[in-house]
Amino acid sequence: MKMRKKSDLPSKICRTCARPYVWRKKWAKTWNEVLYCSDKCRKLRPLAAGATEDDGAN
Repeated sequence: MKMRKKSDLPSKICRTCARPYVWRKKWAKTWNEVLYCSDKCRKLRPLAAGATEDDGAN
């Protein structure tokens, strides 16, 4: 496999912080589902209107 420049990798915009982030090897199989740049942003994601946090206690 040929080396790729970081500037040639696909990128997305984080839904929480609105910063761009680039493809990582650990996201290779799930790139289409990745929405946030980090675990921190995923935890701080804005909740949908009327939605509540699901803590698993029903």
